[in-house]
Amino acid sequence: MGFKCGIVGLPNVGKSTLFNALTQTATAQAANYPFCTIEPNVGEVAVPDTRLQELAATAGSKEIIPSRLTFVDIAGLVKGASKGEGLGNQFLANIREVDAIAYVLRCFEDEDVTHVEGRIDPLADAETVETELMLADMESLEKRIPNIERRIRGQDKEAKVQLMLVEKALVLLREGKPARLVEIEDEHKAAYKQLNLLTTKPVLYVCNVDEASAATGNEYSKMVEERAAKDGAACVTISAKIESEIAQLPSDEAEEFLGELGLEEPGLNRLIRAGYDLLHLQTYFTCGPKETRAWTIPTGYTAPQAAGVIHTDFEKGFIRAETISYDDFIACKGENGAKDAGKMRLEGKDYIVKDGDVMHFRFAN
Repeated sequence: MGFKCGIVGLPNVGKSTLFNALTQTATAQAANYPFCTIEPNVGEVAVPDTRLQELAATAGSKEIIPSRLTFVDIAGLVKGASKGEGLGNQFLANIREVDAIAYVLRCFEDEDVTHVEGRIDPLADAETVETELMLADMESLEKRIPNIERRIRGQDKEAKVQLMLVEKALVLLREGKPARLVEIEDEHKAAYKQLNLLTTKPVLYVCNVDEASAATGNEYSKMVEERAAKDGAACVTISAKIESEIAQLPSDEAEEFLGELGLEEPGLNRLIRAGYDLLHLQTYFTCGPKETRAWTIPTGYTAPQAAGVIHTDFEKGFIRAETISYDDFIACKGENGAKDAGKMRLEGKDYIVKDGDVMHFRFAN
């Protein structure tokens, strides 16, 4: 199950530097983790999780396989992208495929790096990005209306619901508000999601600051943090320049470098986790002598659905899940200790998987 976070931004905000740091990190991980593939505009990175090492050490696992999140470099965003300016059409096609969008915003001053608008204003940059997405959504919806109306004349009941949802979205978009703010009744949420609007995707603001502000942020990043809190969006402060340097250092040197800067971990770790949280994802583990592996699932998945992430046959033939919480697995020194202590639970089809569950599935062939 793949989850993609698109990275967008105006020219000269540090988007390419940040993405290159991500892909360098992914390349470095490729030697340690299977399934870590890189394409020119795609970086698939491990989700940082210290629990993996603890579980693997407890179980004596030979291999560790983390959860992964895919970042997609969305090229071509300039003012007018929604009308095909720059690489507008390619931009729109790429961004429709992602599950969430990270807005990289310039929060640093540098006379050697010109800003496309001639000023440093991350909130205005965010508005430009959002406006292009809203204009694209408006155009997309307006083009659909004639076809929906024809279906209504043919007594298509689903088309009536679709038109109602389209008109609701257009009212807000024409007021300059993103489609994610439309209030939709539970029974229509699935149909609304099928409209696949760009401005319904969750947003993560990435404040790209100068090196001196990497640990504390600055006046620009604080403005964005306030905007994110108001909008209910996620926000991460990061120095793309520092991240690109860290990505090329051996782990011991990187740790020392971070310490000198007053940072506990790379900003990319926080960015990856923020993307993971933004998509409402969680992790469960399978653990044994061969490998300890993290599996990514949406919050709220049942045990059979979680099993299906490993293989569809596991979900179809699901019988039960032998489940141990992460804390109990570590405290009891592994599966056998947890069994002896009565900490292993047999969970059925209705069980909602919790973050950190260590699971073993029983299924019928």
